[in-house]
Amino acid sequence: MANTETTGTSTGLLMRDGLVRRVGEAVAIGFLVVVAGIVTIIVSTRVDFGLLETIFPRFVDAFVRVLGIVIAASVLSILLGMFIGLGRISTSPITSRITKGYVEFFRGTPLLFQLFVIYFGIPGLWGGAGFPIPNWEIPAAIIGLTLNHSAYVGEAIRGGIDAVPDGQMEGARSLGMSRVMALRQVVFPQALRNALAAIGNDQIILVKDTSLLTVIAVPELMTVFRDVNSTTFQPWTPLIWVCLFYLVITMSMSQLVNAAERRGDPGRDGSLSALAGMFSRRGGGGS
Repeated sequence: MANTETTGTSTGLLMRDGLVRRVGEAVAIGFLVVVAGIVTIIVSTRVDFGLLETIFPRFVDAFVRVLGIVIAASVLSILLGMFIGLGRISTSPITSRITKGYVEFFRGTPLLFQLFVIYFGIPGLWGGAGFPIPNWEIPAAIIGLTLNHSAYVGEAIRGGIDAVPDGQMEGARSLGMSRVMALRQVVFPQALRNALAAIGNDQIILVKDTSLLTVIAVPELMTVFRDVNSTTFQPWTPLIWVCLFYLVITMSMSQLVNAAERRGDPGRDGSLSALAGMFSRRGGGGS
């Protein structure tokens, strides 16, 4: 009797699961059809293909500029974020509090405010025309994006380190490793793997944050869109290029993050395998 009831319950659950799946598929397909219909109407009635070809070189120049800013800010924010993450878990209260203050400031104030401080405030310290760096908008953009996103990367790495079991550090220390060596060879590789998804998401947000650079005179994609729209009064045509070029960068980043996550499989981590081998040899010798 119990088996019959269990079977009946399982069958009911499977039927409900199947129904939910079919409803979900219907909603997803319906959403796709609606979006495809809207895009088709816009492209066929609102896009000037002659203008689309004419403005293409201008968007290519902006895309190359944005790509250079993204690569520089992404590399620098990850490198700086690593140090911030390590500072957040430092046993020194001075280091820990300073890095915490850094994170709180850059996460607690808008990126637009930070860009204004860097772009307008720093040259203002020189007074008049004495600022020594020409074309300050590009360096200001890279500095602003780096400082802002390194705070988020640092918190992601701190969370990744906290997610590593304490036994990993204890095991490494029991083998004679110093705390720094254990962090570098055992804990940090696992922390990076834990934090990889969060870091990847933040770097994609960094790409989209480049749209704010138009306010500090960086000739990026949104700046070109505004220029084209103000002279042609056709918003949809330049928006096509804005959308496509942003998607090229963000989708490429997503693929890089996915590839890094696949390579970050625990079985491929040499340091973890080496540590496991050391434990194994130590245990074998004792027996």
